[in-house]
Amino acid sequence: MTTTIFPSAHDFHVGEQNFNVHNVYTSSPSTGGPLKELASQIVGGAIYDSAERCDAPKCHPDTRVAVQDDLYSWIVDGDRELEHPRTIKWVTGPAGSGKTAVMGSLADRCAANGLLGGTFFFASWSVSIGRRRKTAFVATIAHQLAMHREDIKSAISAAMERNPGILGKNLRVQMDILILAPLRAVVGQSNSPGPRGAIIVDGLDECEAEQYHDTTGLGAQHVPVRTNAEDQLEILQVLQAASLDPSFPFRIIIASRPERVFREFFDPEHNPTILAQKLDLHEEYNANTDIALFLEARLNQIRRRYHLPLSWPPPGTIKTLVTYASGQFIYAATVIRFLDMGHRESPKALLDAILNMEAKWDSNPLKQLDTLYSHILESSPDPPLSVLWIRAIQELNPAEHSYASNLHLLLQTDAENNEAEHLLGNLHSLIRIPPLSDQATPQYDFYHKSLFDFLEDPDRCGKLHFQNGEFFGFIWDSINQACTTLKEAVTPRFPTRKASSDSWSPFPNSSGLSAPTQKSFLHHPELAGGRH
Repeated sequence: MTTTIFPSAHDFHVGEQNFNVHNVYTSSPSTGGPLKELASQIVGGAIYDSAERCDAPKCHPDTRVAVQDDLYSWIVDGDRELEHPRTIKWVTGPAGSGKTAVMGSLADRCAANGLLGGTFFFASWSVSIGRRRKTAFVATIAHQLAMHREDIKSAISAAMERNPGILGKNLRVQMDILILAPLRAVVGQSNSPGPRGAIIVDGLDECEAEQYHDTTGLGAQHVPVRTNAEDQLEILQVLQAASLDPSFPFRIIIASRPERVFREFFDPEHNPTILAQKLDLHEEYNANTDIALFLEARLNQIRRRYHLPLSWPPPGTIKTLVTYASGQFIYAATVIRFLDMGHRESPKALLDAILNMEAKWDSNPLKQLDTLYSHILESSPDPPLSVLWIRAIQELNPAEHSYASNLHLLLQTDAENNEAEHLLGNLHSLIRIPPLSDQATPQYDFYHKSLFDFLEDPDRCGKLHFQNGEFFGFIWDSINQACTTLKEAVTPRFPTRKASSDSWSPFPNSSGLSAPTQKSFLHHPELAGGRH
């Protein structure tokens, strides 16, 4: 019997292993016109104002003003003092320094003033495969440009019509056919002012590699495995080529962590003519004042909501929390979510616990964040098991139909108890948990990738760390138990059925798991052969 790995998904990976199911683009007559065809291939969730990003971080009012003004001024005025304008700018900083919030707020500002060409927000934690891959990057930018101006829309539509199958080409060809050629046509034919503005790309360091060959079968040891850095560099090079075209009128802002591929690409010695001076959020802007403003406003909201006295928070609290944050906005945001999550304890008691945490000070600016993550996870009735659930959700979330209700059926050990609420109920500041009344289709979501950076580093999370084999073993045991339990439940009703993989499903549809989801879990490539 032919099976699939997560229907409608592709290039799925688990831990260190890559498992590939390729969506091969084939040209076919479009019933809705070329732009409808283009729209069907974009990643809508990667656009700055998408529904998927409804809870994405934005700069708190009156914070990050200098950073936003600096970037906006560069978009509008550029480097007028230079003979050759610098058209690509790198915004960098460590995890939690507020890059995505700045990019989101900047995109809003540019859009309000007609200066936004397009955006793409990568996210390695997203359940949307498109936000973790390069595949639809150019198509998504091209579609936004088509919405920018009517003349660009007509030119891109004509390019799609003349080039059937273009969406199956590599990014360089897509960029030339779908974006650069239409812009050349518009610039050459129009007497009106040309387009201008910004292309904003956030989280490029979270783009994961596409694999074009089977890396799991026989002979896989001879197959070259692409790295994340290779695909990230490919996007950088495509954007660089666009910026060098005289007809390309947009300034490009790329936000990422300071990983090696970015440090080398943005080294002025390598690309001296097109790169604007980088902007390092951690080194060049003192975030402490902005973090203090954010904490003051949000703590006052909590005080009013919970009817706490005017003396709360105690004097010196904000100064202490700013010191603990070490310039990391993610620390401040996590503190606020922790205090405001409807915990059984009052915000006053929770804040006292945070202020009394003992973190050994060293050169690691994330030490306090690590201590906070540990404290929150330890508030679960069973911290190790809650971590296993979090890691399992992280791995299974990319699967189609990985709804909260389905994951509960898979992972819980006792169908009579709400194990998810028991384990994760205190962890709402780390993970977005669908409400109990609406878990049939919504999925779990995580606030920030830094949580997994923490959990995957034994030096940071200590006793909460699990080796890959341990939590894959946990997933396998859960699948095995679910199969056994459901088989026992349905066998009496179907005594004449032979329990074979071709004729019997251990997940009857009436149990709540759809047929595609059953195959998705049972044929997960890391798990199909049992525990390793």
